[in-house]
Amino acid sequence: MAEDTGEMLETLLDTLFIGEERLSVAELRRRAVAEDMPSQVQLSIDTLPEGEYAQDEVLDALHTHTVITPPSS
Repeated sequence: MAEDTGEMLETLLDTLFIGEERLSVAELRRRAVAEDMPSQVQLSIDTLPEGEYAQDEVLDALHTHTVITPPSS
């Protein structure tokens, strides 16, 4: 199941990064809202420290956050 979530997250990030090499957290948030991404993805983006990220850096940071902070039941 976690692997499916990772693949889904990667697909969603592909959508956010179309035509861009790096994006700021603010731009990631804006694009996630515009694409009507799931609220969990939007909340995860909100946990990122301000700055610019490449897609793989966002993926790594979000995976790390998920491992450190498992979803509440």
